[in-house]
Formats: sequence, structure tokens, C-alpha cells
Amino acid sequence: MDRKILRVLQRQPDLPMTELAAQVGLSHTPCWRRIKKLEAEGVIQRRALILDPRRVGFGVNVFAQLHFARQDEATLEAFETEVAAHPQIVECFSMSGESDYLLRVVAQSIEDYEQFLKKVILHLPGVSTVNSSFSLKTVKLTTDLPV
Repeated sequence: MDRKILRVLQRQPDLPMTELAAQVGLSHTPCWRRIKKLEAEGVIQRRALILDPRRVGFGVNVFAQLHFARQDEATLEAFETEVAAHPQIVECFSMSGESDYLLRVVAQSIEDYEQFLKKVILHLPGVSTVNSSFSLKTVKLTTDLPV
């Protein structure tokens, strides 16, 4: 039942409780209790509004592979704290393999990204080199998990 609730909420997070309950085959109160439990357990972290980046001026998607000269705990923690402070960095992953971190950065233009790279990314704690790739087209972008 929880998975049914999650599938519906991923597609329609603002669905009124009565409609959600009807879609999953529960009455209002049991459905509400299950959602509150899922929130308390951290399964539902938050609800989000998905914007079209181009329509709000951020038509450039950049994937930046970062390499570190050294990887001590203090440097990595400082890096992760600093990354969280920059809204242009919309995703950040600690990686295995050739790069240490992968960032997805949104920018208004290539020139905008170049300035962000020079003024922010290259000054993040621990960063020694950056390899940037620009997305030509978004083929698939979803926040829905296959529950």
C-alpha cells in the first residue's frame, strides 16, 4: 500500500488527500497516517516543484568532474559544506573511478558558467582540476523512483 501511495505522490505531489486515498483504495485517515509515517521515517524527504530551467533563464547544463590533489577528511567536509552554499550546483556526487566528485551545474550561458568556474568551482576546497562537459540535450530527467 505504501508503494502505491508513493507512486501516485511522485506524479501528483499536490493531490488532495481524499483523491489520493481513493486512487490507492484507502479512506482518508489511514492514507494520511501512512503518509505521516513515511515522512517520519524519511522515505518522503520533501515535496518539490519541478521548474523548466530554460524558462527561468538556466538553459545550460554542465557536468563538472572534479579531481582532488588530496582527500583528507577536513578537506572533503569543507568542500561538501561549500558546495551546499551554491544554488547553481544542483547535484553533487562523491564518485568512485577517475573523478572524485561530479557536479551538475546550471548556468544562464556558457560565459556564465565560465565565470562560475573561475570564481567558485576552482576555489572550492581541495579541487585541483576540473573537466567540464556541456549537455547538448536532455533526453530523460525524472525524480520518480521505480517503487
